[in-house]
Amino acid sequence: MEIKGYQNRTQVTVFEFSGLSDDNELVPILIVFLLLVYVVTILGNLGMISLVYTFSSLHTPMYFFLCSLSLADLFYSSVITPNTLFQLLSLKKSISFFGCALQLYFFCALASTETLLLSTMSYDRYVAICYPFHYNLIMTKKKSFGLIILCYSLCFMQSFAHTCCVFSLPFCGPNLIDHFYCDIPPLLKLSCSNPLHCTMVTGILVVIYGIYTFTTISLSYAFIFLSIFRMTSSNGRLKAFSTCSSHIICLSTFFTTVFFVYLGPHSGVFELQDKMASVFYTTVPPMLNPLIYSLRNQEVKQILIQAIKKSLNRTPPQ
Repeated sequence: MEIKGYQNRTQVTVFEFSGLSDDNELVPILIVFLLLVYVVTILGNLGMISLVYTFSSLHTPMYFFLCSLSLADLFYSSVITPNTLFQLLSLKKSISFFGCALQLYFFCALASTETLLLSTMSYDRYVAICYPFHYNLIMTKKKSFGLIILCYSLCFMQSFAHTCCVFSLPFCGPNLIDHFYCDIPPLLKLSCSNPLHCTMVTGILVVIYGIYTFTTISLSYAFIFLSIFRMTSSNGRLKAFSTCSSHIICLSTFFTTVFFVYLGPHSGVFELQDKMASVFYTTVPPMLNPLIYSLRNQEVKQILIQAIKKSLNRTPPQ
């Protein structure tokens, strides 16, 4: 297919990945690691969704947000990990033009959904700690579901803008993506036209989301810590800290990996350490989120123990 202004060049129809590593000795380790992490991610997030759905005591705004985060984690990890495993197992490191567009769309949408959900959950923790007696009046089920739908809707719309902008550019060759999945920076490098407008669109959207996320989280926790320090009871302080500790750990894990992948110093080439940071960013937070909440949250832990005991004590049919 010829592109206007590039009559002597044809549009790329298939992209090749540079892959995670060319070291054959490292490939089996990467396969085992990714497979183990992916299986734990699927089981952990499905288990969290099942617990919230099954037990009525978990039908509260906090767990609705957690359930939505688990759903986003399930799809987020599935956008990258299966394809990466296929590359390592088959040694085939290619993806179609349309497949790359789909991968970029869902990757951007779900990564930003996770960001907005985590920031919205900080507002939920703010209401729970600063206005405990009015929590059920402020965080109604209708408002909670509305916030969740808003998060998903905004993120999928902004991802559509990212994807349309990137794939409206002409790609005339070379077609080697210096990464193991389709991401905006390495794709822009392959365009045979000036990607300035796409860089500007991406930058503006990232800044808007960054400012909203930073402001929401910072203000929420500023008021939370002020409220905690004003408490006279040490037990009350401990309970308040434990209420938001799981969320703080999830926030720290996710945004630390984002910093190292996108805001850390880079050369013009994605080296092994950059790719390993990307592996961590795309696989580890979705695995850790349900584990952190199930291991640190007493209510979830008790229900999980009850569910396991109930399944073990169930009498087999005669």
